[in-house]
Amino acid sequence: MRIDEQAQLSDMFCDDLPSAPLPDTGIILVGGASGYIGGRLVPELLHRGYKVRAMVRGDPLTYKSIWPQAQIVRSDALSKEEMRCALSGIDTAYYLIHSLHLGPKEFKKADILAASNFREAAQEQGVKRIIYLGGLGDVRSRLSSHLRSRAEVARELKQGNVPVTALRAAVIIGSGSASYEIIKHLVIKLPLILIPSWAKKKCQPIGVRDVIKYLVGALETPQTLGRSFDIGGKDVLTYEEMLRVFTHLLRKKTVFFDFPFIPLKVYAYFASLLTPVPHSISRCLMEGLKNEVICYDNSIKDYLRFEPLSYQEQIVRALSREEQDRVSTRWSDAYHPYYDLALKLYEVKKPVTYSVSYSLVTEKEADKLFRSFCRIGGRRGWFYYNWLWRLRGTIDRVILGVGIIRGRKSYSHLKTNDVVDFFRVEEIQENKRLLLRAEMKIPGRAWLEFNVKEEGMKSKLSVIAYYNTQSLLGKIYWYACLPFHHFIFKKLLTGIEGKAKKKPN
Repeated sequence: MRIDEQAQLSDMFCDDLPSAPLPDTGIILVGGASGYIGGRLVPELLHRGYKVRAMVRGDPLTYKSIWPQAQIVRSDALSKEEMRCALSGIDTAYYLIHSLHLGPKEFKKADILAASNFREAAQEQGVKRIIYLGGLGDVRSRLSSHLRSRAEVARELKQGNVPVTALRAAVIIGSGSASYEIIKHLVIKLPLILIPSWAKKKCQPIGVRDVIKYLVGALETPQTLGRSFDIGGKDVLTYEEMLRVFTHLLRKKTVFFDFPFIPLKVYAYFASLLTPVPHSISRCLMEGLKNEVICYDNSIKDYLRFEPLSYQEQIVRALSREEQDRVSTRWSDAYHPYYDLALKLYEVKKPVTYSVSYSLVTEKEADKLFRSFCRIGGRRGWFYYNWLWRLRGTIDRVILGVGIIRGRKSYSHLKTNDVVDFFRVEEIQENKRLLLRAEMKIPGRAWLEFNVKEEGMKSKLSVIAYYNTQSLLGKIYWYACLPFHHFIFKKLLTGIEGKAKKKPN
């Protein structure tokens, strides 16, 4: 068995689950398989012997290489016809789809439309059951727009004749989760943390591994059919206490100061400047802080008897995964739907409006140079002039863009769709090419390409910037940036070469 296969098996969460696999179950659809939870559920189901169809938004070939045993279908829940195709021949369907990346003004409408399309298609295709992961919150209280939307999605799914099992969770803590990264970065970066009045509300955080256990266990427990359950971790804490526990684990001396009158919108905006999670998501999540989200119904424990993790255990496991560079999924995997429709470089009909290229010839081997530029960004930075890259990222985040603080999921390897600061991997060819698509706010479309070619006993390393625009503002932007390209990209090539291991004599 290969080392990577052994590591994958050790990542399985459900080996100690009290329920047993159902061998006669037909094909299981995981709607939202390219997202944070879906990306962890698919391998668990495959490991337990189920036939899985993973519904993704990105390139199917990318996910086929990750889950070779699964069927991969590229579908958009906002298209009813694509939902009919995805749900054809399905026994059980998981609904793990949300539109938080659209921001507080747009996600509600998109969520309801997606749920409606999914419900109608599931009914038409004869799906036997739907399992939905929603949000905790007392429906009798005034819920935040995010929690209210989660409850409305559950009601929409239940409008049909397909039985729905709804699991309701509060804050999900795990390596790569949005809530975890917000809390971690606030604790790491702030010597003083302001505590608004709504941070005194109680919450029952749950570890991502326990969420996966409940999702799989619900499938394997017939008594859960057509019912709703609250799921949570071992502890009930205020958000302030969650921050304090994190500071204690990191042995960090942080001052907490009660500041009851700070508006949530203002707090969420400044928090988004300090964390990798963009404002569109962090604001929606923070609005949920106004509500108590604890489990009032613990009946799920009558059927799935296992001990969930404490909050401290959740944090320790997440920190350990990051330290080992074994973060399997991240909130950024479920990227903004508009990005999925973004024009690819090869789809540009006319020649790209502008481009600039720099290269150097070196004795370093092509594979070593490839590995070097594939480690760019994130906590390792951009080799030279990191302050300029950070400045550009800060400007982007101030105007509510993704910013450079987004970092990357793994510092040792990349695959298609991975985030690299304010870029996303559009294409990667082993030992040859890395193409990044810009996702910062600019008046046009931009790409950054790294490639390496062997030329006899030497290698030619190149970096090419592409920029496509038709607007006057876009052209002004290009010419304003042009003077910086020469010294930035020349130094970038030097840094890549310097980090690559030299040929043995």
